[in-house]
Amino acid sequence: MLHRERLALRIHDGAFSAMDLTARHPRTGEPQSTVKFMVQTLASAGELQRDLQRKLTYDGLRAAEAKGKKGGCRPVVTAAKAVAVRAAYLGGQSIAALARDCHVSRGAIRTAVADLMPEHTTASADAPAPELPVAVDMPGKVAGFLRAAELEPAARAALDQGVTVRRGQGYTLRVSSTPEVHRQLLDRCKPLDNNSAIPAQRKARREYASRVNALGANT
Repeated sequence: MLHRERLALRIHDGAFSAMDLTARHPRTGEPQSTVKFMVQTLASAGELQRDLQRKLTYDGLRAAEAKGKKGGCRPVVTAAKAVAVRAAYLGGQSIAALARDCHVSRGAIRTAVADLMPEHTTASADAPAPELPVAVDMPGKVAGFLRAAELEPAARAALDQGVTVRRGQGYTLRVSSTPEVHRQLLDRCKPLDNNSAIPAQRKARREYASRVNALGANT
């Protein structure tokens, strides 16, 4: 499904970070056969590791039950008690005292009264509304330049996850990300607007700049 949707795997650090798992055929745009093989191999190894972890977890739970220990999640504040707990907290009772009275952990009490705590109220009042992802069509000449450029992790991820749209002799990369990431990509391809760039690159960069700058009027 990932190959069909033209999504690629990119490993940023660790033992496999030097491998290029984003290579595609220059004409068809399909992943190279070696890329498919490596992705499938890594997926199989990850599935095996997950199965082993699950088996070891179950074995540990059975061993604990044999010793009389009870597993599972720690007790939480039920919905029936939450109203009373919140009222007591607003009345000045401490989190530690409420935890002792309800026979739960302090973390459970903090979860029940999280929106009433001073730091949450201050943060909610001051925090700006989060930006939502927006799809912007990036000309192929801009995308080709940015693929070889040094980018921030968020910008690199957005570029790698772009979907190729064929248009005439060239192509367009449809990139979905927040307006801030789009502005970072636009700023990074600024050299294409210099006199040293070929006219087609300057035209592509201006088209992309027009699309990105339009986001400011729509958000």
